[in-house]
Amino acid sequence: MLQELTIRNFAIIDDLSIRFHPGFTILSGETGAGKSIIINAVNLLLGSPAAGGNRLVRTGADSAELEALFEVPAQSPVARLMAEDDCDPRDGLIIRRIISATGRNRVYINSRLSTMKRLNELTGSLASISGQHAHQGLLNEEGHLDILDQFGSLTGLREQVRKCHGGILPLLEKLKTLRAKQLRQTEQMDLLRFQQQEILDAAIEPDEDAALEKERTILRNAEALYRLVYEGLEALYNDEDAVVARLVEVARRLEKACEIDPDLAPRAQGVSDAAFQVEDIAEGLRTYLQTVRIDDRRLEEIEARLDALQKLKRKYGGALADVQARLVAIGAELSSIENIDEEIRRTESALAGHHRDLAALAADLSAKRKETARKLAEKVEAELDTLKMADTRFEVVVAPLPAGDGVPVYLRAGDAAIAADGMDRAGFMIAPNVGEALKPLAAIASGGELSRVVLALKAILARTESVETVIFDEVDAGVGGGVAEVVGRKLASLSDFHQVICITHLPQIAKFADHHFRIAKHVQGGRTRTTIDPLSPEDRLQEIARMLGGVDVTRATLDHAREMLEGR
Repeated sequence: MLQELTIRNFAIIDDLSIRFHPGFTILSGETGAGKSIIINAVNLLLGSPAAGGNRLVRTGADSAELEALFEVPAQSPVARLMAEDDCDPRDGLIIRRIISATGRNRVYINSRLSTMKRLNELTGSLASISGQHAHQGLLNEEGHLDILDQFGSLTGLREQVRKCHGGILPLLEKLKTLRAKQLRQTEQMDLLRFQQQEILDAAIEPDEDAALEKERTILRNAEALYRLVYEGLEALYNDEDAVVARLVEVARRLEKACEIDPDLAPRAQGVSDAAFQVEDIAEGLRTYLQTVRIDDRRLEEIEARLDALQKLKRKYGGALADVQARLVAIGAELSSIENIDEEIRRTESALAGHHRDLAALAADLSAKRKETARKLAEKVEAELDTLKMADTRFEVVVAPLPAGDGVPVYLRAGDAAIAADGMDRAGFMIAPNVGEALKPLAAIASGGELSRVVLALKAILARTESVETVIFDEVDAGVGGGVAEVVGRKLASLSDFHQVICITHLPQIAKFADHHFRIAKHVQGGRTRTTIDPLSPEDRLQEIARMLGGVDVTRATLDHAREMLEGR
């Protein structure tokens, strides 16, 4: 239930606060006083987008601030959502929305910064506003199915259909992909097998390219390599003044020196050992020289092999390891393609099972809708009879959803398509006058008739609608006199199930209210501002008289107003 509403710097409202109560509340006032602004503020607090945010902010202010306090029933969906956010529902739900003149806006829920998504989740079952938009919505047949399902308590079954339908969609996409692969199967397998054989024929060894590049470098520089090693060998061993000969001479001299000082023996032995080591190195160089050869044929073979390996690397990866990895992947792809027929059969089998479940659920929902349609039509006719639309015929037509050529067989039931909300479409048909044929509601209903159909549906759905607060704007469109009084009585009866807040110009409706507020516009300090005041019994008498007679309230008008209030 909406308990408090605060509006600051919003349109022509500078600072306004309203405390609401259970029951039936009327908001009245002159045209242009700001009644629609209040409805707009509540809409924004319920999660509507702030289109044209800078135009919503009062001239001269940086931002507009809207705040509402809702009482939350303990076991309601809102209470469960609040508990998820670690908020105590017993403290109520406080929604605060700040709209900047720059167009940015912020949402706070119980003093915590929140998101529009969360706001819409919380407010979905808090309140509903039935105004010009609701009237237009009733003309849109897409919403008729929702009303039918709500009346018949079919939303649970409808949710089962939605989930089953949702389970089929990814399987359909998978089947589509598999069949597309199947069409390309022969061509793709030929390509993969060619690639596989190409890599296998190459007989690649690990790090083969690095080893070949090293050998190629040696072959390209064989002459220089032979000359350098040979010159080194000559200097170490073969020259007259070779390193080995000089080391042997030094070792001989140090041996003589050891006769004088035996402590030199280790040094002398070291030089002798060095001479032997150099001899070993020289022998190794002789052996190495025998391996160095100039082989143009081998160089050509290496060049060709490296070129072949480079082409494979360019085609299948940047390194030989990548080429080998591609070979493994090709094997897996071939195995997958070879099993594609079996995968298609498994997917089709799964789809057939889902389709059986979906078709059964959709058929059950459709049958219940048709029975519900008959009951709803009877109740609407009865309600319209109490709203001065006697002998009006009303019918809810439930027809199969047509299946076009593009609808998959798994989303069909006979000639009907099965959508996420079932296999039906619904339409409200009405004949307000005796002897007329039933026609779509949008085709023939006048403003007053449409208002009463909306009210009739609200009255019927009162016991099933989950919202705590129902706000009516322009419910009196096209009605007056005795019809208006009947509408007022119906609104009062709705307040047995919901908190009802109604904006009206008609005293015949206002007289039934439990609480009455007057909205007025004043000029103060060169600025227009809107005020809202709860009315005492005497003030209410004056307001009803104003609604009856206009600006000049006469004694007769007051007496008429008093009579209306006493006779409600």
